[in-house]
Amino acid sequence: MDDNGHKSGHLMLITPERVFYAGLLGRPRQRCSGAFNIYVSIEGGLWLTTADGRESHGEMVAVLPNIRHTIASDYRSVLSVVIEPESVRPGVLEDLANRLAGPAGEAFTSRIRTAYSELREHHAGDEFTSAEFDTLCLGEALPRRVVDPRVARAILQIGQFTGEPVTAASCAAEAGLSPSRFLHLFKEETGISFRSFRAWKRARHLLHFANQDINLAHLAQDIGYPDSTHFSHSIRRFYGLKPRAIFSGSRDLAIYSHRRASIDNSGWTQEAG
Repeated sequence: MDDNGHKSGHLMLITPERVFYAGLLGRPRQRCSGAFNIYVSIEGGLWLTTADGRESHGEMVAVLPNIRHTIASDYRSVLSVVIEPESVRPGVLEDLANRLAGPAGEAFTSRIRTAYSELREHHAGDEFTSAEFDTLCLGEALPRRVVDPRVARAILQIGQFTGEPVTAASCAAEAGLSPSRFLHLFKEETGISFRSFRAWKRARHLLHFANQDINLAHLAQDIGYPDSTHFSHSIRRFYGLKPRAIFSGSRDLAIYSHRRASIDNSGWTQEAG
């Protein structure tokens, strides 16, 4: 582990389709992640409250993508495993959530804590495919989603964050489709609208820089936000924290950004996170 996270034990491993986070939870404000989140306590318990008023308590809680929720902990830090929903077959995350909440939950909790110990001591700098990440954290590789190649190319472009921001019109033109047909196909293939997908990926990309001393206004522009107000509002919606609070709480966080290609059974690769 690098010097930033050696003493604190705080680390974040980021791959194109997965994140493993061990660090400060922050104040328990409502958040709405675009990914599937498994929260595991380091010490004590966790309290999960969803927007519809349902409450859960335990050493591990899981939240499906795009569900508004508040998470609180007995301890300042938490473990979190993050899975991008477009990378797994439809229904897999719902099934996993049920298993995590069932009799096997204790074994999953133990495995994720063991994965943290292994990443902290030996493997955080290693490159991981999604299958390898899943096996480390869950004991099995989650089945991959087969995505139409035209949508797969759009997903790759959204994840590049180089040059001009990716638009639905540009993706539609490259796919040889009308914008309306492309937007319909994108949602059909991923389960989410193009606009919502892109908004989440922008917010996710911020994680790569969270421990850096960086000008937030410039970062917002580089990621593709039209202005600082939109940037702050979007980040707070997804993470329950203002951008400045995320950076302030990540000063002792070791970040490992991996870009190893993940190849699914439809033959396309994802190279950027």
